[in-house]
Amino acid sequence: MAHQIEQFVDGSAAFATARTDAWHKLGTTLPGTFDAATAMRVARLGGWDVRKTPLTTEVGGRELKVPGSYATVRTHPDSGAPDVLGVVGSAYTPVQNEALADFLDALVDESGAHFETAGSLRRGREVFVTLRLPETMTVGGVDQVDLYIAAMNAHDGTAPMRTIVSPVRVVCANTQAAALRGARASWSIRHTAGATARIEEARQALGLTWRYLESFQTEAEKMIDASLTDGQFMDIVRDLWPMPDDPTTRTRAYRARRENEVGALFADADTNAAIRGTAWAGYQAIAEYLDHVAPVRGDGDADSARAERVLTSGTAHALKARAFDAFTPA
Repeated sequence: MAHQIEQFVDGSAAFATARTDAWHKLGTTLPGTFDAATAMRVARLGGWDVRKTPLTTEVGGRELKVPGSYATVRTHPDSGAPDVLGVVGSAYTPVQNEALADFLDALVDESGAHFETAGSLRRGREVFVTLRLPETMTVGGVDQVDLYIAAMNAHDGTAPMRTIVSPVRVVCANTQAAALRGARASWSIRHTAGATARIEEARQALGLTWRYLESFQTEAEKMIDASLTDGQFMDIVRDLWPMPDDPTTRTRAYRARRENEVGALFADADTNAAIRGTAWAGYQAIAEYLDHVAPVRGDGDADSARAERVLTSGTAHALKARAFDAFTPA
């Protein structure tokens, strides 16, 4: 797939970042950290005034209202003209980009986190802002992992406002995912009349974030203490990507290439040098493959498409969570 970062006629992109790495491949790179106001200005997320307008249709030259259906409309940040984003129902209430950033600004005040990225996807239908938390984990005393909060908001009715916690391995900027019992890594807020008030509930839920991070580190320490052979690693890889019944020649070739690539990441990659031969290295090989190596569709910028997949793909996130569970010792 080509990346879906929103771009304007002057060639600029609806994206801001405090640095350049696997997450951040497009847009304006700022010299350091930035606040919510800067995110709104540089990523061109401010002043959209997302609103609902009644949806109509024309029949026989007459304009008729479509009962219970509305278009979400913004003021386009480049042209200033009304711009349709999606179709929603009567219960949907827009959450402005400013509200999303204000929510994260409150988290900055609470936790000492700072803004890392902000941007717009799918021609404004979805926006995102990420923060990096001040705490850093060091797994097994050798592998450093930074901690992020990413907030996303869909203006087209396809998803609630949602916030996720994502550890990111520093050595190769791999985003980590884990389905941990008793610890939440995400929460969401439906677009209803009470959505703005519920942002405060999400802020209070940050306490669950810390529990998630503590649980993540506990499981990661188990993995780095567990040895893993090449054969054991490949058994897990084949469980994660099972061969379909009656595979085609092309499918067999694709599987062989993937196994060669993830096998090299596990056994030979410099990014795994300090953790070689451990279950933690096995999990990191899968994460690195998904973030940096796995092919993307289309003829656009592959790095940008992968960066977007890291942030938005539920499939990749779920596969990492399965891998985390598979490599964690019983």
